[in-house]
Amino acid sequence: MIEMLRKINLSRAVRTMQELFPAEYDFYPRSWILPEECQQFSTQIRMVKESNATLNPTFIVKPDGGSQGDGIYLIRDPGDLKPTVGSQAKQAVVQEYIQRPLLIDKLKFDIRLYVLLKSLEPLEIYIAKEGLTRFCTEPYQEPSQKNLSHVFMHLTNYSLNVHSGNFVHSDSQSTGSKRTLSSVLYRLAAKGVDIKKVWSDIIALVIKTAIAVVPELRVHYQADIPPGKPGPTCFQILGFDILLMKNLKPVLLEVNSNPSMRIEHEQEMAPGVFEYVPSPVDEEVKVGVIRDTLRLMDPGRKKPSISHLRAGRLDHGEGIPMEAEPRERSPDEGALPSLCLKQVYPKYAKQFNYLRLVERIAALFIRFLGVKGNMRLGPTAFRTFIRTCKLSNSNFSMASVDILYIDITRRWSGTTPESREAGMGLQAFVEAFFHLAGRRFKSLPLRERVASLLGLCEAQLEAQTTGAEERRSVSCSRAMPRGNPKTQTPGLTHPADALLGSPAPLRRASSQDYRLHQRLKPRTLRANVEN
Repeated sequence: MIEMLRKINLSRAVRTMQELFPAEYDFYPRSWILPEECQQFSTQIRMVKESNATLNPTFIVKPDGGSQGDGIYLIRDPGDLKPTVGSQAKQAVVQEYIQRPLLIDKLKFDIRLYVLLKSLEPLEIYIAKEGLTRFCTEPYQEPSQKNLSHVFMHLTNYSLNVHSGNFVHSDSQSTGSKRTLSSVLYRLAAKGVDIKKVWSDIIALVIKTAIAVVPELRVHYQADIPPGKPGPTCFQILGFDILLMKNLKPVLLEVNSNPSMRIEHEQEMAPGVFEYVPSPVDEEVKVGVIRDTLRLMDPGRKKPSISHLRAGRLDHGEGIPMEAEPRERSPDEGALPSLCLKQVYPKYAKQFNYLRLVERIAALFIRFLGVKGNMRLGPTAFRTFIRTCKLSNSNFSMASVDILYIDITRRWSGTTPESREAGMGLQAFVEAFFHLAGRRFKSLPLRERVASLLGLCEAQLEAQTTGAEERRSVSCSRAMPRGNPKTQTPGLTHPADALLGSPAPLRRASSQDYRLHQRLKPRTLRANVEN
């Protein structure tokens, strides 16, 4: 999870979804990955400025592994990018800066929302009904060359603004530099804002972001967790950082895999003397998140069946309500308050399941990985995928398949120089799949191309599985000796049961059956083992 939510990997995952569903994933700012896309970034911005001299966009640069606002800065020209130090280029993401955020008390702020990813299979997502809002400590002005370096004006990070002389620690949940989300929403509602619509848009953003990162997580998960066996229950509390634009549209800033759960802050009581003071706002939000996560994940609780979870969905087109339905408490919960975590998936699955195309591609990828624990496709496995799904023809030979594999794998290995693993990772496989879909269904839009190729591959795999089962059934029936009432062991009525106490002829039949079964095995299984 930590690796998947680094800024570069998150940007790549969301960018893939933006290619397929541009309208649904417009909540994430346009991004470029440095240093590999530095030239592309410079060229595109120069073209924008040449086409319209009045445009002078601002960009925000974020180090890939940075946290708490460390290393973030604003630029207005690609030439302002800070040069990399030493021989190794520092990886970072540069994004369009949101110039018109919603302001309260003339201050820019963002929302920290806590999200529980309860499980991957089935996918279960919960959102805390209460969150935090973190305020800047200097009145906001649209970015200009003079104020680009004013971090207390442009960056909402608590860890930065807490060092400002204007930071206000407050015991009230509706004042100060850190407030509850509900206090901000009530204030907006008093001005006539439809906060149910705002909350609904935020829920949609969270679900769509989770759908974007789940495919890669599934690849890691299958490498570590045995399939079909009761293993450890994996879960994660995530911190979503969301900005509201002036038009109340939510924008995703980033997702934290390890959000701070501190409920106190450091306060200077005298020069050089610091003391930890309880923070009522943090306590109000975070205690409930931790408490209810433990209640939901408690292995002693009776877990609902998958069919029960899938049943709790909305009809197509139904809106997302703001409040969760009341839940009956079990006797052992005593006087605990009702859950502050609201289930949003699979509850609203019908509205978002059509977005899970990349997960289906990941399922194909995992199927052809072969060796347990492997997370990259070798060339043999990639060829097996092509053959099994019958994607080669006179216009696309196996030699072309090898060239495609080499080109894409080489390009992606250059984007992750620190990786020592050889082969094709999931993101490279997705690119190859998009290419194959474009060859096969040229006249269709990308989303329909990918969906059509997925349907073709899944149909071929299903037909192959059905055919293999039928061949195994036929081979077993042919190889089994015919029952003879005089020689049959008493009490054994099925030919297979006779093998339990069989003399030599029956043992020979058994070995013949095994050899026949081996000859009839699908080639894909052999290729997977070789790979």
